[in-house]
Amino acid sequence: MSRRKTHRVALDVRGLIDRVEIFRVCGGVKRDPAVDSWFSDGPDELRSIAQQWFEHIRTCGDDVVELIHDGCPVACVEDAPFAYVNSFKSHVNVGFFYGALLEDLAGLLEGSGKRMRHVKLQPNSAIAAEALRDLIGAAYVDIKSRLRADP
Repeated sequence: MSRRKTHRVALDVRGLIDRVEIFRVCGGVKRDPAVDSWFSDGPDELRSIAQQWFEHIRTCGDDVVELIHDGCPVACVEDAPFAYVNSFKSHVNVGFFYGALLEDLAGLLEGSGKRMRHVKLQPNSAIAAEALRDLIGAAYVDIKSRLRADP
């Protein structure tokens, strides 16, 4: 009995393995009144820290929109979130939806999630502000490139 040789088709396995689905939310607007309201509620010291950093996030580009998601302000490009702020009892988080995939030369990012990471800010503590601004900019550039690559 002779064996027939089967033809194999090469698969782009690398492209499938490296692919990261984009998390999406709906309802983002250029300036959400609910976000502004969030900043006026809670301990002033913490909310003012959160507001300072969210203001920086808002200035990343003209295409940044915002909304409240899971109880905190979130910034998106189109419907793809890239950064958020949240305040807790004694600190503020500036978080990144794909933070685990960002280059963090200053070692600011915390967390152990598959993709999300955050920077913890506490009142009266020194912060590497330039490094945090760099992370925010990198998160914005990252989500824009993900959106361009998404079919």
